Amino acid sequence: MADFVDAAGWERLAQDLVAGRRSLVDLWGDAGSVRMAVLDADRGRIEIAALACPDGKFPSLGRHHAPAIRLERAIGELYGLEPLGAPDDRSWLDHGRWPVRQPLGAPRPHDATGGAYRFLPVEGESLHQIPVGPVHAGIIEPGHFRFTCSGETVVRLEERLDYVHKGIEGLMRGAPIDTAARLAGRTSGDSTVAYAIAFARAVEAALGVRVPERAVWLRAVMAELERIANHLGDIGAVCNDAAFALMHAHCGVLRERVLRAAAAAFGHRLMMDRVVPGGVAGDLDAAGEAGLRALAGATGREFAPLVSLFEDTSTLQDRTVGTGILTAELARRFAAGGYVGRASGRDFDARKIPGYPPYDTLSFAIPSLPEGDVNARIWIRIREVEQSLALLAQLFDRLPSGATRTLLEPNTVGEGFALVEGFRGDVFCWVRVNADGRIEHCRLRDPSWFQWPLLEAVIEGNIVADFPLCNKSFNCSYSGHDL
Repeated sequence: MADFVDAAGWERLAQDLVAGRRSLVDLWGDAGSVRMAVLDADRGRIEIAALACPDGKFPSLGRHHAPAIRLERAIGELYGLEPLGAPDDRSWLDHGRWPVRQPLGAPRPHDATGGAYRFLPVEGESLHQIPVGPVHAGIIEPGHFRFTCSGETVVRLEERLDYVHKGIEGLMRGAPIDTAARLAGRTSGDSTVAYAIAFARAVEAALGVRVPERAVWLRAVMAELERIANHLGDIGAVCNDAAFALMHAHCGVLRERVLRAAAAAFGHRLMMDRVVPGGVAGDLDAAGEAGLRALAGATGREFAPLVSLFEDTSTLQDRTVGTGILTAELARRFAAGGYVGRASGRDFDARKIPGYPPYDTLSFAIPSLPEGDVNARIWIRIREVEQSLALLAQLFDRLPSGATRTLLEPNTVGEGFALVEGFRGDVFCWVRVNADGRIEHCRLRDPSWFQWPLLEAVIEGNIVADFPLCNKSFNCSYSGHDL
């Protein structure tokens, strides 16, 4: 349950964020209030504070703490709650195409007469702008990037996202738990396991459900397979953008093998809908386990020469070393998770802090580097693949037997939350279940909410041609942001 605070308490939390005593986990609207989740890393716990907004207004966090700015803009558009003193009052999610305004608050007819989005003005001599997107050459989701340049050097990048807003929070309202679980797993398809685990753990916390031990360990098997597959894809994709297609091809083969093994073991290449509140939807039989063991061994053997190939290719190093540097201070301030944060010295991992089973009984390292460039973000992925392969060996050696699912008790009321480590970083979920056993409100937060703004920062001072490298090295989720 959230602790309600007054305006002064809200401001004290803001000052804690500025001072680094806490990290912002999420900020969202609720019925007549705003809620803030913060992490106290020293104590290893997440705290949720709520502030009532009887007049539809609340003190802006964004005027103190930049990571809250986009979240506040989203709250205003979804709930009609106004952040007082906010440094940016432009629309963010709403492109003027919604049938109503503030759809999750008090909906009212949409007045789509605001005109074009107000990008920041160009100021200075010899500057020009390059608009890219929202439609791109590849089969990817839409996003607009507005570059302000001096010659080839990027002076400023401004993003415009949410072209494919799905309205997941609205769809969750009143949905049965099993329907909501399917929605959660489709927030960002490449992280379907991480989202499904986060949603399931939040529901289980709300309802006081104890999950069978075998199910907990099978969830971890799926999470590590998802992590390996995505990291392999990213490593190859970054190398491809540096014109080293050979690495891309080899990584693509390894990734495809992981997906096929997952399909054979769990019935779906991405393992979608395999994690459910109460446990998992199916068991892992002996053949499936044997196949995954063989996969892990073969991947480890074939991945090692690729790592050497990457390390020994000087043309790759020329493109990646020193490119797109994210400072340690920005990584800390934005609580950047995953490989983005770890490549800049922030060695945070939700599997460790606040931690959750079975990782609290497993041995693994959190790779971290100080350089903060594209090269460092690739190396973090490489080390994480190695760690995940080692984790799979531990999971298989200690996989318990027994049941794989506990049925949920109907007509139980409660609130719960969870923080789960996905391949991009920490995925947050908060949920409230009503007396009918349905979802009253569910909030999901992708790590990309805090990573997209940092992409704007790292490209400054680099040339336009290096943006694909920087962008791929971040690989932020459009879908996870466009909730």
